[in-house]
Amino acid sequence: MFHVKLPGQDAIARQADERVATYRVKLPKKIVEHPFRQVARRVLLALTLLVVTALIVYADHEGYNDNSDGSVDLLDAFYYATVSLSTTGYGDITPVSDAARLTNIFVITPMRVLFLIILVGTTLEVLTERTREEWRLNRWRSTLRDHTVVVGFGTKGRSAIQTVCATGLRKDQVIVVDPSSKVIEAAVADGYAGVTGDATRSEVLKRAEVHKARKIIIATQRDDTAVLVTLTARQLNRGAKIVAAVREEENAPLLKQSGADAVITSASAAGRLLGLSVLSPAAGMVLEDLIQQGSGLDIVERPVIKAEVGRKPREMDDLVVSVLRGHRVLGYDDPAVGTLELTDRLITIVRATPGSQVAPDERRLPPGVKPMTPPGG
Repeated sequence: MFHVKLPGQDAIARQADERVATYRVKLPKKIVEHPFRQVARRVLLALTLLVVTALIVYADHEGYNDNSDGSVDLLDAFYYATVSLSTTGYGDITPVSDAARLTNIFVITPMRVLFLIILVGTTLEVLTERTREEWRLNRWRSTLRDHTVVVGFGTKGRSAIQTVCATGLRKDQVIVVDPSSKVIEAAVADGYAGVTGDATRSEVLKRAEVHKARKIIIATQRDDTAVLVTLTARQLNRGAKIVAAVREEENAPLLKQSGADAVITSASAAGRLLGLSVLSPAAGMVLEDLIQQGSGLDIVERPVIKAEVGRKPREMDDLVVSVLRGHRVLGYDDPAVGTLELTDRLITIVRATPGSQVAPDERRLPPGVKPMTPPGG
């Protein structure tokens, strides 16, 4: 038989393998036992059966006949046990006595079946695991809704996920997309689902179910990559909230034109924090405290409750920084604010406590206060 290999066939095969790996989805899972330990345990059990069978044969070696010399020693016993358990059976050593034949029927034959089960069981377990993983992946896709997609699991992406999860978002509602398989393995180890691939390709974002996502965080290493990812994500999902990070401030308008709802300039933000810390170390400490979610002071967005309607921002129990009215963000001292309305949302500074770590739009109202349905709601 001749195997014909066309020019470039190896390159095509490698590209096909890369495409398969590119779009691979990994779900977080709990490993009960290391695969090496499972294989070692099965091999040890198979060797134990082999040794026991050889000792049984050698104990009754007089009931066996070797065609070469007529007698069966310890080496012959191990040889007979090996060919018997593996169902090879050359027939050069045979049981001749009744006791030896009964031993083969009631002892060695069941051990042969058990030996095959141990060897074949490893393969069956692998196939079962693949089927279970495929079923789990299909079920995950069918139930996933309003999740958060994070593109890039570097320092920015990891911090963004930690901040969002600190407000109550479950880890099973976060999907990480990154071109590095090692980075995705680290994300999966932290409990997040991961997709390995280039997020500028629509096929990769579709694997992350971007079209069903509620929030998309883009934290890539390059600004041009962030622009392409934003364009692709906005094309797939018109209603999702997209927040992107850029290194250069001059690229921020381009990100907004590409479809980003908010753009964070990481380099200039870090520079301003450094400058503020030099001028006023205390102010820098306060600002850093506000940035760190879940400790000290936190900035939260919440709706106005019924008991607060008609009050001014400075009369609130919480420290109100801004008022979100419609599509406008008004300062607390802006004359246009006047008094608070039911449809307003407040940007406040609160003391971080374990009980307050919930999503801003899911924050509980004070005891005894019932929410009012806004007009037309």
